[in-house]
Amino acid sequence: MWTACFNRSSKTFKPKKNIPEGSHQYELLKHAEATLGSGNLRQAVMLPEGEDLNEWIAVNTVDFFNQINMLYGTITEFCTETSCSVMSAGPRYEYHWADGTNIKKPIKCSAPKYIDYLMTWVQDQLDDETLFPSKIGVPFPKNFMSVAKTILKRLFRVYAHIYHQHFDSVMQLQEEAHLNTSFKHFIFSCRSEFNLIDRRELAPLQDLIEKLGSKDR
Repeated sequence: MWTACFNRSSKTFKPKKNIPEGSHQYELLKHAEATLGSGNLRQAVMLPEGEDLNEWIAVNTVDFFNQINMLYGTITEFCTETSCSVMSAGPRYEYHWADGTNIKKPIKCSAPKYIDYLMTWVQDQLDDETLFPSKIGVPFPKNFMSVAKTILKRLFRVYAHIYHQHFDSVMQLQEEAHLNTSFKHFIFSCRSEFNLIDRRELAPLQDLIEKLGSKDR
């Protein structure tokens, strides 16, 4: 939803995931964009009256994928096999990749490799019509919320890596306001409003989360 804010918006890490124009989910996205435009993030993440929770979470999950895709796309030249030989978020947190299908046992890999695996995996979930149905009347599967939680938990790790390892580069590019607004939107939605990510998963950025929350009170 922050596409217009980015000077380097043509550069994304993976292709943008588009919601079909004319669909109900597209209307929900437009509603979200309108409320975001008011500047009230807490109001913007609330489930609109009469809407389906699964559909609202699906629309927001696609949007967060697109936002992170764009944010990471702006700093890929700084995130290399050499500079980021492990996927970390500061010295205390390191992530190993497994998707449960192609890679069942967690593997240690560089940050760019990990994020490539992660974003490709998320893309595959979003493109799966049985998981993320885009047609009106097609029900969401029983495991939808569980899949959405896993996607959002993993997307958080990209934010954590950018903040811990690349914030200087973000500041050089003058993208910090966009990063902070995007992350605040993500946290208000995934944690404050719908409790979709376990608090322990957020530990690498807990201080920042508390600061963003207190600024909004």
